[in-house]
Parts: sequence; structure tokens; C-alpha cells
Amino acid sequence: MMQQQRLKQQQQQALMHQALLHHQQQQPIYPHPGLLAAPQIEPIPSGNLPPGFDSSTCRSVFVGNIHLQVTDALLQEVFQSTGPVEGCKLIRKEKTSYGFVDYFDRRSAALAIVSLNGRHLFGQPIKVNWAYASNQREDTSGHFNIFVGDLSPEVTDSTLFACFSVYPTCSDARVMWDQKTGRSRGYGFVSFRNQQDAQSSINDLNGKWLGSRQIRCNWATKGAGSNEEKQNSDSKSVVELTNGSAGGVLMMGVLPFLITRLVSTSLSPILPQKCFLCF
Repeated sequence: MMQQQRLKQQQQQALMHQALLHHQQQQPIYPHPGLLAAPQIEPIPSGNLPPGFDSSTCRSVFVGNIHLQVTDALLQEVFQSTGPVEGCKLIRKEKTSYGFVDYFDRRSAALAIVSLNGRHLFGQPIKVNWAYASNQREDTSGHFNIFVGDLSPEVTDSTLFACFSVYPTCSDARVMWDQKTGRSRGYGFVSFRNQQDAQSSINDLNGKWLGSRQIRCNWATKGAGSNEEKQNSDSKSVVELTNGSAGGVLMMGVLPFLITRLVSTSLSPILPQKCFLCF
């Protein structure tokens, strides 16, 4: 009889312990008292990074839109919540600051991007993304540049590069972003080492569908993009189309042309590989 009571008590304690663990797992965890959760936390897509960037070896993150009251010590304290921090640097500006955090391992950096991007620090949402050195991009100062307009909001640097990389000498592709809102300005620039490839891309891809819009291609000139911003600000609605996966962009009119060219030139697949966080 006593053994049955003890067994029943042990079972009840085990159930209570299990319920407590489940309750703790359901509760949001705030690593720091000043850090509040954003309504929806999403990792920054790797598509906003330069072509060729390898996040599997990166241990540093960029932190943007930092409140002026944040100090170096506080920034390090907040980001230590995802792993040991090797170093921390805060760059102060008049209205807002930014900084860099170096971890000892890639897993901690990846976790910081997933869990801290969009969180509010002193009522201001911080932006967390992979940090990369400027020398990871090829020097395109002597290359041939074209302007690409009417870009869909979902088009990123990697998407744009993937579209034009069917031309062997395509060296870089950049979407212009609004630093205040973090949104695309609706246009970008693509660089080529060879002038003929640049001209061919203009002839072949101008008017083709990339995402939810038909893109416009032309030679880049001084002031290119100013009219583009005005047209985008006048737009009342944008229809976003994806291929059913996160970060995907439906290359409607562009895709048949690219597939044909890829087969004829025996190049690698055009669609950018997705970056998965492996913990």
C-alpha cells in the first residue's frame, strides 16, 4: 500500500515537472531586460548578401539601427545571450548607431541573426545580419555597368546576380536599398567584365519578367534611378509572387530565356542556393 502511494506521488511529481518544462518552453525568453520582442521575428535572408559570400565560415554579425543610449558594454551583454562574444565594436552616428559583434563560432552568430533581428532595444528595432568585408566583392570600377529598373520588392542582390550570371563575365549585382526603411528602392546595377555581355544582357532581358514585374535594362548613366524612385513612390499596390518557398522569386519571362541560354552554354544552375542555418 505504501509503495503504491509512493509510486503515485512520483508519477504526479513527474507530470508536474513535465508540465513546468512545457510551460517554460512556451514562454518567450528575453535575454536582457531592455530587449523586447518584435511582433514577428524573421531571419535576414542570405540573398541580401554579395554573390559568393559564404555564411558557413562567417562568425561576425552587423547590427544596425541601434539606439543612441546603447553602449558597447550593453551591446555585448545583449549579444552574449546567443553565445560567447570575442569582440564588440559600436560606431556612433548623430541619429542612430551601428556596430559589429564577433563570435567565437558560426553557430552563435547564426543564432543571433535568427533570434535578435527585429527585437526592440530602447523601443527601437535592431537589424542583425551577417557582416562581411568590402574586399569580398570584386573591384568593378573598370567594369561595364548597366541599370536595371522596375525591380520587385522581393528581388535581392543574389536574385539579381542569378538572373544575369548566365553571362560568363557578370561580376556583381546590387539592389539599391533605403537605409531608413530597409526596403528596396526598386532598381539596381549589374556589372560585367566584358562590354559585349553587358550589351547582350540589355538586349535579351529588357522587358522580361523577374518576380512580379517586367524589368527595364539600359546602360547606367549619372543620375540613373532618380526617376525610378519617383515612380515607385507613386505606386499604390504591388503584387508579390513567389515560387512557394521562403525567399524564392518567380522568374516568369526571364526563366525560359535563362534555361535556353544555360543549356547552350553549359553553365551552372541560375537559381541561388538557399542558406540553411545548421545548428
